[in-house]
Amino acid sequence: MQDDKPSYKEYLQLNKILGSQKLKSEVLDRPVHDEMLFIIIHQTYELWFKQIIHEILSVVEYFEDNSINETNINTVVLRLERINDIQKLTITQIEILESMTPMDFLEFRDLLNPASGFQSVQFRIIENLLGLKRINRLKFSKQEYTKFLSKEDKNSVEKYENQKTLFDVIESWLERTPFLKNSEFDFWKGYKKSVTLMLENDVKLINENTYLSNDGKKEQIDNYKKIYENYDLLFDRSKYNELLKSGRIKISQKASLAALFIMLYRDEPILHAPYRLLTKLIDIDQSLNSWRYSHALLAKRMIGNKIGTGGSSGYNYLKKTMDKHNVFNDFSNLSTYLIPKSALPVLPNKLKNKLGYYFNNKDN
Repeated sequence: MQDDKPSYKEYLQLNKILGSQKLKSEVLDRPVHDEMLFIIIHQTYELWFKQIIHEILSVVEYFEDNSINETNINTVVLRLERINDIQKLTITQIEILESMTPMDFLEFRDLLNPASGFQSVQFRIIENLLGLKRINRLKFSKQEYTKFLSKEDKNSVEKYENQKTLFDVIESWLERTPFLKNSEFDFWKGYKKSVTLMLENDVKLINENTYLSNDGKKEQIDNYKKIYENYDLLFDRSKYNELLKSGRIKISQKASLAALFIMLYRDEPILHAPYRLLTKLIDIDQSLNSWRYSHALLAKRMIGNKIGTGGSSGYNYLKKTMDKHNVFNDFSNLSTYLIPKSALPVLPNKLKNKLGYYFNNKDN
């Protein structure tokens, strides 16, 4: 019967959603027009955060086993793309919020205290699920980020500190990459040789440059020595481990080399999807920073140097999180180690066939 089927309004539970905008200014008999916009924007954020959590959990689940069906990589990439598209949308929502003037905001700002976006449980869960560790978090008024959450919310957030994150499963997946070294192909050796030849050629060109002074040549050559030292870090396990311990690098050496291999040989058919996956992780990190930056500018515009409603330093706190709260920054930094395609070590035919869509004419 038709009566048994839900209507559009019932299916979406619109009565609950559209009835949840309770303006505090109206309760106090001094309604402020722009408070409705403020509430709807932030409620929409929370709905999108829920979807992002849903997507991240599904991606982590794909990678939880010791092996992943390669056909699922495309599904993972599509879901990461969806996360990034949602992030872009949340950034544009800030533009809508900017249609409210600072003085309009001040009409109801004091009514929010001590409520703050810092208390968004879902946003903290997203950060934890991506792989942001407590030790890498910026202190909030010199306190742990859970200090200002209710006991229930604190438990919800900390639950996701103690399970596999997107960073964890991606690192493990990369460490299982089988192409880096076998009896026919030693990627480390071939790559290092190509880098050495490339840098030696660059130094030669500097020395032959008649437009540079001796001091200018020395400065550029010294700079190339530093570049070579950076490349050398990839192959020196003890130095790399020192960087891991210091927190300057988060990803393991093995996973880092695997990611670099994928980036260098991304044109090989089987590496197309893994390369897109890595770029989407970088996009997600950068979009989060774009959101933080836009949010920081909004805070600066609305409250200047005042403290936030939750007690933070407002603009200054938000700005600092851009440098501190990156998760996949190590993948972005791998661009340092890219070399021209023409300088890449030539892959053995047997390995190239494994990486491509190989068709044997003898089978005809």
